[in-house]
Amino acid sequence: MDDCVLLYAVPAFLLLLAVEVWYDRRLGTLHYEPKDTAASLGLGVGSLVAMSLSKLASLPLYLWVYEHRLFEVPLAWWSLALLILADDHAYYWYHRAMHEVPVLWAAHVPHHSSQRFHLATALRQPWLTGWFHWLFWLPLPWLGFHPAWVYFAQAVNLIYQFWIHTPFIRKLGPIEWVFNTPSHHRVHHGSNPQYLDRNHGGILIVWDRMFGTFTPETETVCYGITKPVHTHNPLRLVTDEYRDLFRTATHSRSLGDAVGVFLRPRRRKVSV
Repeated sequence: MDDCVLLYAVPAFLLLLAVEVWYDRRLGTLHYEPKDTAASLGLGVGSLVAMSLSKLASLPLYLWVYEHRLFEVPLAWWSLALLILADDHAYYWYHRAMHEVPVLWAAHVPHHSSQRFHLATALRQPWLTGWFHWLFWLPLPWLGFHPAWVYFAQAVNLIYQFWIHTPFIRKLGPIEWVFNTPSHHRVHHGSNPQYLDRNHGGILIVWDRMFGTFTPETETVCYGITKPVHTHNPLRLVTDEYRDLFRTATHSRSLGDAVGVFLRPRRRKVSV
């Protein structure tokens, strides 16, 4: 499963993180803050456990769907390339839904909760998204991709996204037209009004260009969320948005309004 692939990548993540911390201190840019970084690492460790549990829960369903697959897909270079493309397309819609549906955003928000942006932010992974995650990839085993391949493709996508969480790499020329880059992903983590809920792609930015969610980096990014959190406690970072949703729902006028609190598409505004 992708958890094992990710575990192999962890030493490289930590090495690159250490290099970036050294470079940050050498330049005196002070992107890193100890408590914020510790919160990111704590969320990262917890996400590995949560991800393993959610994968174990969804695997039987994936295997059952695979048993009823439409096609026999052989393991070859072209099928692997097709799978990586299909996985990235699924990731785009999953990631976009996480930003647009309140109950899903509540699970995803820990990743955006930091007002800083660096490689440690890449490890600031949520704990609850795995319980929704499986739904967006369910068509892939049905089309004929073995669940183990699907999990591998998910790991490749997540590993790719590590390096784009850096403030030190600027524009990359023509690469920016096709691939997700640090510049594109800085926009995604911005709370500037024009940057909200943009650039959802994983490996490729073409999905955002195709479906109208692309915005280039044109001004300095203000990182974080429009309603900043004032805690470094991983448990609170994971649960506070859900607490707010339930509090709002309990004051709704009707059951329909209460359900809408969780499911009605979000329209974010900047807090003043």
